[in-house]
Amino acid sequence: MHQKRNRMKMNNIFKSALPHILAVLVFTIISFAYFHPVLEGKKLVANDTKVFNGSAKEIQDYRKETGKEPLWTNSMFGGMPAYLISVKYPGNLVKPVESVLKAFGTPAAALFLAFLGFYVLLLLYKTKPWVAFLGALAYGFSSYMFICLSAGHNTKAYAMAYMAPIVGSVVYAFRNDALKGAALMSLFLTLQLMANHIQITYYTFLIILVFGIFELVSQLRDHNVKAFLKPALMLFAGVVLAVGVNFGSIYTTWEYSKFSTRGKSDLKKADTRDQEGLNKAYITQWSYGIDETMTLLIPDFRGGASVPFSKDSQTVTALRQNNMSDNVAQFQSYWGDQPGTSGPVYVGALVIFLFVLGLIIVPSREKWWIIAAIIMSVVLSWGKNLMFITNLFIDYFPGYDKFRAVSVMLVMAGVCIPLLAALAVKEIVDNNIPREKILKALKLSALITGGLAFLFFIIPGLAGSFLTGDEKGIPSTYDWVKTALVADRKMMLRVDAIRSALLIAAGAIVLWFMIKSKIKPVVAFSGLALLILIDMWPVANRYLSSSNFQVTKDYEKSFLPTRADKAILEDKSEHRVLNLTVSTFNDGTTSYLHHSIGGYHGAKIMRYDELISYNLMPEIKSLISKLQKASSVEDLNSTLSKSNCLNMLNAKYIIISPNSAPLVNEFALGNAWFIKNVKMVDNANAEISSLSSFDPKNEALVDHRFDSQIKLKESSSSVGDTIYLQDYKPNLLTYKSSTKEDRVAVFSEIYYPAGWDAFIDNRKVDYFRADYVLRAMNIPAGDHTVTFRFEPSSYKVGNKVSLASSVILLLLLLGIAATPIIKKSKNG
Repeated sequence: MHQKRNRMKMNNIFKSALPHILAVLVFTIISFAYFHPVLEGKKLVANDTKVFNGSAKEIQDYRKETGKEPLWTNSMFGGMPAYLISVKYPGNLVKPVESVLKAFGTPAAALFLAFLGFYVLLLLYKTKPWVAFLGALAYGFSSYMFICLSAGHNTKAYAMAYMAPIVGSVVYAFRNDALKGAALMSLFLTLQLMANHIQITYYTFLIILVFGIFELVSQLRDHNVKAFLKPALMLFAGVVLAVGVNFGSIYTTWEYSKFSTRGKSDLKKADTRDQEGLNKAYITQWSYGIDETMTLLIPDFRGGASVPFSKDSQTVTALRQNNMSDNVAQFQSYWGDQPGTSGPVYVGALVIFLFVLGLIIVPSREKWWIIAAIIMSVVLSWGKNLMFITNLFIDYFPGYDKFRAVSVMLVMAGVCIPLLAALAVKEIVDNNIPREKILKALKLSALITGGLAFLFFIIPGLAGSFLTGDEKGIPSTYDWVKTALVADRKMMLRVDAIRSALLIAAGAIVLWFMIKSKIKPVVAFSGLALLILIDMWPVANRYLSSSNFQVTKDYEKSFLPTRADKAILEDKSEHRVLNLTVSTFNDGTTSYLHHSIGGYHGAKIMRYDELISYNLMPEIKSLISKLQKASSVEDLNSTLSKSNCLNMLNAKYIIISPNSAPLVNEFALGNAWFIKNVKMVDNANAEISSLSSFDPKNEALVDHRFDSQIKLKESSSSVGDTIYLQDYKPNLLTYKSSTKEDRVAVFSEIYYPAGWDAFIDNRKVDYFRADYVLRAMNIPAGDHTVTFRFEPSSYKVGNKVSLASSVILLLLLLGIAATPIIKKSKNG
């Protein structure tokens, strides 16, 4: 009898778990079906992935060789912390959980986790598994997920995948079980923070903030503040715990942010306000157009991505007929407000239809906070197109000015729109509303959304002129180009408009038949799932398809050394390279083989970024101009001798063609050198403006703030005085010096005081900043060993806090999971 009861229990457990097992299995199949090239051993070719591979090469090589973290790399921008490139934090014990979740590898794992995360969100809302499955499909296939992956924004994609379960856990904590909800939220937030895309975490917080405000108001109306405070306090503790687990990365990143382009500049600029964070023009450069928001319903409402027209388009045909085939790339299908785009934010026509249905039938408490979050998301995504609202957030909302590309705000709507859509289906399935009321709401929703899409099909001119500002200025003699552009873009809009209208009609019919009991729910849900795939799979395929993949061997060829690279690699000294064959400060490939003057990163060291703008770019432009016109080597050398910043950064080699020998810069100053005098300047402005007119070989520019450290402002060189780099590691530089008298040495290394310590004969000494970005030091007479070690205390402290927090979180989760089992065993 006892065995029979156990078998019945096991059968019941299996039956209840079966829908979830099937859902996970289908998510896996769909993820690999979409990204089937990975099963053939191919790799996704994405620009930012290539940038990462180049930027992280030195870090990964050091890690492989020593088993330790360098925490610093000289591979780009003359040197910078590795915190936002590639660092492992051994104190984080939750890392194995993330590794298991990402076992499929990018990009399949990102899509799978997007499905799974939204599925968990809807289960926490106590929806039926089929409803949760539909919502997960819709969220996973939103176009922005694929646009991120196609660009190599993998950290953003993973952070987006965790948005939904974080929101679901918070709602569950307030509506059901505060402890379990807080524990789940802490776990998912931990995983999102590990993805290391703070901008997405910030926007997740904004969703929760909106929900929290509405929940507080609701409890205040019911005179039941305690019901709000308990889950709020537990959730706060969960946030502290998640931050604690990730404290290593958060602390080091926070410390670095003060020195990065997200921090405060030392330069005083008359045209900008004195602030930390990014300037407004940079923040709002990628602002979604107000009318461009229609892409949520009609993907090609503004022409799709910034790509040339297809070969059979009227534009290409017209250019060919007028002998202007070379100009094809100048005309692109996108004509929206942004400088360019990889594709629109499309959440699905069927999803928008269900969302509008949710506006009508979902209870007020569930929908109003979602609507508010969507409004915030959309309005703030407009950026410079609604600047008075954007200004309020930049000026007064903490942390908002740290992030660029306000169009990313639409990730909030990307979560909330399918959430309300799924809740609408839940209301229908749970029979909470009379049939006639649902049918009326169904008709109204279909008419609003389908009718709007059909209206743009009939009258596409409602979308505007179909021309960008620059295209409107094309001379009248080229009106035939405008005519072709308008025709192509109108057709793109009309095709997608009628497509959306038909999909909405099909979805409405399926739901109508189910509500009328003409078809069984399982058939209806299968039909809706198929319609979602028919709708969103092809749109996602426009921006990430099998053509984005490459055979692994071919992919790796892009990192093979060129003739120029091979010539440079023969030189075993430590030096830097200026690559003029790429966009120097938007390229990561040079860093794969060399220490680059340039590179690509969204958060460079502030002073180096300013050096680029004020000095390096003018020097590089002057050099390029001279290369184009120089009549002799002497003529070219004259320009190089005046390139103060390139020389003090030890730019020994300049790549002018991948297939020819590099240009050798004989004026590069090496790894370290003694100067004759120190020139004190009043401030950062005076320092950076003097860089083009001083003699870096014999002079050092030093800010007055370091005056107390300058023991010797003038000295004369003596025959035999030497200083050279004896041994190089990313985080440990060893020099040998020999002088007859005390001297001041300048090092071609980037000044970063938060972790770099200097030693002379193993005795810690002070060093100071010189020449705006470099390090300098007083060197006593005699023979000495000079070392710089990068040992940031933030990393050590961070790992200790991470370890303690990890243990607490894991014990909490194990305790919650074990409690029902312990109770059953006691009762059993």
